[in-house]
Amino acid sequence: MSEQRSNAFLIEEKPGKLMRKYAVPCIISLLVAALYNIVDQIYIANADYLGSFGNAANTTVFPMTVLALAIAVMIGDGACAFVSICLGSRRNEDAGKTIGNAVILTVASSVVVTLLYLLLSEPILTLFGGKVNAETYALAKEYFFWITVGMPFYMFGQAMNPIIRSDGSPRFAMISTLAGAFANILLDWVFIYPLHMGMMGAAVATVIGQIITALLSIWYMFHMRAVKLERKSFGLFGNLMKKFLALGITSFLSQASLVVSMAAVQNACTRYGALDPIFGQEGLTQIPLAVLGIVMKFFQIAISISVGLSAGCIPIVGYNIGAGRKDRVRQLFTYLLASEAIIGLIALVIVEVFPRGLIGIFGAANESQYYTDFAVRCFRIYLCLMPLAMVNKGTFIFLQAVGKARESMLLSLMREIVFGVFLPILLPMVFALNGVLYSFPVADFLTFLFSFVIIFRTYKELKQ
Repeated sequence: MSEQRSNAFLIEEKPGKLMRKYAVPCIISLLVAALYNIVDQIYIANADYLGSFGNAANTTVFPMTVLALAIAVMIGDGACAFVSICLGSRRNEDAGKTIGNAVILTVASSVVVTLLYLLLSEPILTLFGGKVNAETYALAKEYFFWITVGMPFYMFGQAMNPIIRSDGSPRFAMISTLAGAFANILLDWVFIYPLHMGMMGAAVATVIGQIITALLSIWYMFHMRAVKLERKSFGLFGNLMKKFLALGITSFLSQASLVVSMAAVQNACTRYGALDPIFGQEGLTQIPLAVLGIVMKFFQIAISISVGLSAGCIPIVGYNIGAGRKDRVRQLFTYLLASEAIIGLIALVIVEVFPRGLIGIFGAANESQYYTDFAVRCFRIYLCLMPLAMVNKGTFIFLQAVGKARESMLLSLMREIVFGVFLPILLPMVFALNGVLYSFPVADFLTFLFSFVIIFRTYKELKQ
């Protein structure tokens, strides 16, 4: 088989088999990537000298890693989709130039993000509730500094991961992420417990893991299987940048709008937590923010599966669209929606039946009963419409892959900006702290009503 036809199996193998082949490594990669922050929070929560104060600090910093991720996936997912289309239509040179430009953009943007985070750390932490009390702010500031230092490595690894998948190597993309995560898990324990390095130790362990992933990604750039990178691939090609960034803009808006939603939710949580008769007491003010962060981390695990299922389909969809095989794309869409709904139902059962076990992982034994009680309530209310949340997310990404960037962008913005910002502002006015919890499922339900219409139209178009 010639180098140009090395990915031709994407229009020959059964869609279901291809989905498993690409989605499973992608899911594992995303789950492992999610573990970076989750493992930090588990270790922090169970360290008696950090506890819920450290957890609240971690929650404060988390949105800024999501914002950096938004830029990385805009470049990586956009390049992944466009490279797949180029390979499907036998334009290998354009595929190489796209990857070269993606590398340049990732490095440049990561340096800018790092500088901005270092210069604006105080207003950023304040925006996301870091000043809920003095101890939380001090821990958040320490954690944020070291996470920011490692931001270029984090963004590079995240941007290259989908590009590696588009080259036909989903397994290597998974391995590179796994290697970094395992290092993080081991070093977290060493730095936080025996060495007693606190929030700095948690952050440094994360950064070392990200460096490992980035170095493996660089190695792969020199050993690509379907695309050959040459010196000319790293010139600046404005026409190609415009095309692949347009395909990735939905991924950016999906993540960036999530940050805006987080700001609204975390500020509402801090504000109405301070007005609560229990959590307004000294020494308890950080609990709602800490618990909300934990629940968000569990949701991140579930949504990583959702995104992995749909993102794993991007190279398959792009190649088949380029080859004119819409019938296969429609079949893949059916498999995706069914899988998203099933995974969402499984996650829903877990949060509704085992909330005490979940919060127990995050240091509940070291906290007051109020911590556990609020966590149970938060799990059961905040995540009660997980199946719809996962179908929505899968739909956003799949629409992007088939070239419906506008519809995908509008749905994503509606979920995170319109519903994700205004509901956390409006509902607490009536339901106080519980209103913050109600805002999440209500937003998912309203978004699904619009997603259903777009799904129906997409099926009709793919059938034609």
